[in-house]
Amino acid sequence: MYKFGLIGYPLSHSMSKVIHQAAFKSLNLEGTYDIIETQQEELVTRLKELRRNGYQGFNITIPLKVPITLFLSEVDNAANIAGSVNTVKITENGLMGYNTDVYGFVEAIPADIRKETEGANTAIIGNGGAARAVAVGLSILKAKKIDFYARNIINASEMAQVIRRSFPEIEMNCRQIESLKDLSQYKMLVNATPIGMRSKAMGISPIEEDVVKTMDKSSVIYDIVYNPLKTELIKFAKKYDIKTIQGLDMLIYQGAKAFEIWTGKQPDPLKMKIAALEQMAE
Repeated sequence: MYKFGLIGYPLSHSMSKVIHQAAFKSLNLEGTYDIIETQQEELVTRLKELRRNGYQGFNITIPLKVPITLFLSEVDNAANIAGSVNTVKITENGLMGYNTDVYGFVEAIPADIRKETEGANTAIIGNGGAARAVAVGLSILKAKKIDFYARNIINASEMAQVIRRSFPEIEMNCRQIESLKDLSQYKMLVNATPIGMRSKAMGISPIEEDVVKTMDKSSVIYDIVYNPLKTELIKFAKKYDIKTIQGLDMLIYQGAKAFEIWTGKQPDPLKMKIAALEQMAE
């Protein structure tokens, strides 16, 4: 009997339970996946509870993806480069950390767009754990430049410094979000913040419509927010015929990879996605 879960806050919007239940079903496995709201000051206590209550693994979301790294015995290469973790496997030797967000972010990008990213200028909105994973993904795809737009420049600079160690050939800059007025130089813009998310800031875009329409139609806006499917940012992009990538596929692929890490078995991503879409349609 497998026992997994998700920690972070807030979690009322989360589809993780739905997709992991579908993963169990696709492999005919018995198991549970629990949603466990956890604020940062509760992290130490929660980790003890998870181990004591027989959990074999768990996912981590906002705001715990970076703080969790202080409590891990070992991390995989993606987590080491990003300095953030979204998946933990509980073992006899301690907590093993992974960053499946990097895999999910890249896997959700269509092959033709991946090729276009090579040698391109890209931009990321945000400076949290998700932004770190996105930056590693863009670096793997050989982006020429990554500009980080954030409200906290100090944190953004620290993040860029961590990632730059593994990808010194990529130009990385940190700028105030208020300075983002023209997107014409970018091949891809990624929203790696929770702005637009149900129960957080639904109906709000991280950038104004007038800024969105400065982007070339051959470029891409990628919003990692998956609930709702069509965020305000995605709606703006579609209005101006700019290509888009929605966040649900990233969620599905990172979740499938986490499930494989925990069980050693590969679930069916399509069945996981269908379950999420059915839940969101209710």
